[in-house]
Amino acid sequence: GRASANGDSLTNGAAGARASDPAGPRGLNGEWSAVSVVEGPGGVLRAQSQPPIRVMHTFKSVNVTEPKPGVKVYDLGQNMSGRPRITIEADAGTQVTLKTGELLLPDGTVSQKHIGSPVSFSYTCRGGDVEAWNPRFSYHGFRYVQVTGARLKSVEGQFTYSSAPVAGKFECSDQMLNRIHLLILNAIRSNTQSILTDCPHREKLGWLEESHLMGPAILFDLDVPTLYEKISRDMREAQYRDGTVPSIAPQYTVFGNPHGGFNDSPEWGSAAVINPWMIYQRFGDVRILEDNYDSMKRYVEYLHTRENEGIIAFGLGDWYDIGPKGPGVSQLTSLGVTGTAIYYCDSVILAKVAELLNHAEDVARYQAQAQRILDAFNAKFFDPKTGGYDRNSQTANAMPLALGMVQEENHDAVLANLIQDIREHDDHITAGDIGFMYVVRALAENERSDVIFDLLKRTDPPSYGSQLAKGATTLTEAWDASPSKSQNHLMLGHAEIWFYEYLAGIQIDLSNDPEGQLVIKPAFIDGIDWVKVSYNAIFGRIAVYWERKGHDAKLIVTIPPNSTAAICLPDSDEPQRVGSGEHVIHCTIE
Repeated sequence: GRASANGDSLTNGAAGARASDPAGPRGLNGEWSAVSVVEGPGGVLRAQSQPPIRVMHTFKSVNVTEPKPGVKVYDLGQNMSGRPRITIEADAGTQVTLKTGELLLPDGTVSQKHIGSPVSFSYTCRGGDVEAWNPRFSYHGFRYVQVTGARLKSVEGQFTYSSAPVAGKFECSDQMLNRIHLLILNAIRSNTQSILTDCPHREKLGWLEESHLMGPAILFDLDVPTLYEKISRDMREAQYRDGTVPSIAPQYTVFGNPHGGFNDSPEWGSAAVINPWMIYQRFGDVRILEDNYDSMKRYVEYLHTRENEGIIAFGLGDWYDIGPKGPGVSQLTSLGVTGTAIYYCDSVILAKVAELLNHAEDVARYQAQAQRILDAFNAKFFDPKTGGYDRNSQTANAMPLALGMVQEENHDAVLANLIQDIREHDDHITAGDIGFMYVVRALAENERSDVIFDLLKRTDPPSYGSQLAKGATTLTEAWDASPSKSQNHLMLGHAEIWFYEYLAGIQIDLSNDPEGQLVIKPAFIDGIDWVKVSYNAIFGRIAVYWERKGHDAKLIVTIPPNSTAAICLPDSDEPQRVGSGEHVIHCTIE
């Protein structure tokens, strides 16, 4: 067999070789190509530490159309990262061409308009028997396969992503929430490769904001601490001499000015600080902090050179928020809000890491820096007349709430402003890539998961429900599922955090004292009858099941061996401590 992708000729060992051909595949002329001596790539050769990419699911076609004579389009029913696999029986020399894409054009043929083009795969038959073939050297994001050149016996889609073990499972009585969970999970799977990509087609780049904003969600679904160790190493190797961490790592692409928004944005580069801390909180291994401490310090020192009296205001800000213009750079929230809030977050984390690693001078330094940034942030952005921050956007109020930046006397007003804005938008989100995670945390941490539930139940745009209504099977790039944007994107999946951490209530932070390392604090939402979640933590399997009938709720929780948990329920001001094993607890909801 002979195959090519994007015009490059490739030999394929598994495709068309017969068992009777012990030599295996040959070159294009039937002979082996001569060896060429080339320069090595440089760097240090390391064993792969993260789980390999494998075929994890196979989807058979659910529909076949013939929009034009000799052109067939196979619908696999699922958008995915992967490769098509065909079976064919044809004469030797018959060539079949496969064109993959996420959407169809009005004439029913496959569109590659917004996912990078041209992408195609071709296979030349050796003849004489049924042949099966799939590309081995590339993958693409697609749902549809357009076939020309020959009649096929079958077309399948091989869903390829990290073979990391499944970490968690989520299910509840509300089918809309279950569908949203699957929408997000398929995007997480599609983009969990050797890096965390933004999309599996147009770019395949490791945009770093997704790694920390979506990190808790990813870690609940897949067991990928070694992948995160590798991402941190990528960031260290990509870090500039002045401390800048580029917005993608490895930095395969430099977008013009090295310090332009697409190369250098604090909400992206701060993954260098936030990710190691996040992994420590979840897995408790201090080595990732030791490995990255110098890099973390260098990045925060770089941000210090960019500040103006405590304020950081450059980059992309709340990317893809919902404003009067099309999606892109932040429209509703000033760059200084997201940039400075992340700068504050970095400084707080660095002080904690310094304390863990016994760098006493750094502890005092970064604690003082965090306080200085906090004071500058509140002085510049809080408006006592409105009781909100900046222009009173959802992101502007959610970030300081979630990060503990709001002065106590202003807390209720800021929270009220956040909720009011959501209600005034008919329970729709306006926050973008950066802000939405903080909206989720700000509401959930302040016992307003009911507002999150209302957001998630919307079926008109912008919402997850509107994506589902348009037939999406993976999370889309834009809130409105615009066909001009990617239909398989990792960002904006932060509802997944709410499903595990707040609706089920599994909260893990191994940086806390033992009493606070595992907390079970479910949100018994009116309108949801039951929730069933499990998670394989570093110390064992945690399971939570709750059901609600009116004002009465029952919680069944399983705690791993040699562990204890604090159970927080709405009818008690004090947490109930339980040990390992299964526990059945009843409570009353006002």
